[in-house]
Amino acid sequence: MLSFIRDRNKKGQAAEDIASHYLQKQGLLSVDSNFFSRRGEIDLIMRDNDYLVFIEVRYRKQIDYGHPLETITYSKQQKILKTVQYFLLKHPEFSSLPCRIDAVAISGGKHQDEENIEWIRNAIEFS
Repeated sequence: MLSFIRDRNKKGQAAEDIASHYLQKQGLLSVDSNFFSRRGEIDLIMRDNDYLVFIEVRYRKQIDYGHPLETITYSKQQKILKTVQYFLLKHPEFSSLPCRIDAVAISGGKHQDEENIEWIRNAIEFS
């Protein structure tokens, strides 16, 4: 499905939709998506039982030149961490929950059913 989409923003949104659907099937509940601050963006925010989970979604059509998770650079991690802190300031109702930052890597086949989805819990250290 994703390999046929040409527009990069549409591919990103489609990957986030696939990740969200996958995680909901795993029992997570959606809280927010595409949360922006001037420092960065968080693709998905979900509840996993008592945890508030911030999720970075990465897609690559082919992994010949690297895994999707390899694109989460140190700089990107710092932006995510600052955006998580901003989210928690703006939403004090979540401040008592333990938090973690996960990543979902999607690489892909020509059809939606062929896409490989990897969910990495605690992908980025958050204290």
